[in-house]
Amino acid sequence: MTAFKTKAARAAVPALALGMALASPAVASAHEGDHGTGSGRDGGTAVATVQLRQLNHSGAFGQGALVLRGNQVDIAFRVRGVLADAPHAQHIHIGAQGRCPSQRADTSGDGIVNTTEGHPFYGHIGTSLTTNGDTSPGSGLAVDRFPTPDGTSYNYRRSITVTADVASNIRNGKAVLVVHGIDPNRSGAYDGSAPSDLDPSLPLEATSPAACGPFQTRNGGLLGLNLDLGIDLGLGLGRR
Repeated sequence: MTAFKTKAARAAVPALALGMALASPAVASAHEGDHGTGSGRDGGTAVATVQLRQLNHSGAFGQGALVLRGNQVDIAFRVRGVLADAPHAQHIHIGAQGRCPSQRADTSGDGIVNTTEGHPFYGHIGTSLTTNGDTSPGSGLAVDRFPTPDGTSYNYRRSITVTADVASNIRNGKAVLVVHGIDPNRSGAYDGSAPSDLDPSLPLEATSPAACGPFQTRNGGLLGLNLDLGIDLGLGLGRR
């Protein structure tokens, strides 16, 4: 619990703007060799965008995109409106409906949709979006390797290898991005007496979802991606 409630052990969050986030060799290869491959259901390049919307009245939101080529993923997104000076676990969830729950999913009646209550909608952890090291579900609560922003927003960018199951869920529109960590009592820390449904040694606030968004695969591939998001992803569109 200490790791969640103190300001120490801040994870190194890349400071790159989202406009530069996906400018990598893997993405360049996708642009030059697979024009408009879209959802990539045949195993080719798949492009997906995500719009994060708040859960649990957190006020958190964001947007981003990923490029999947085989089992290699380049992912970048921006999150705003989160609790400052606190780690935010974040994952690609798979294996369910590929959508986000509403507050009606709060079956316990405590006013919070916890992670378990969201599982029927977004599924289990497929990939842990850590800042470095392991990305398996085993790192789902690796609080020392998740973004810990000084302020209320952060950018995330990483190139990773995902499992065949995760890749399949992305291609089939069943993958969901979930960012965790809420502060419903506005105390400025993860506290409260309720224990986490995932680890009773942690506060419920630390592991409950703050923002959620399904990955939407694009039939048009990379074409028009910047315009759709209203931001420059730095994919080098229109250049050879």
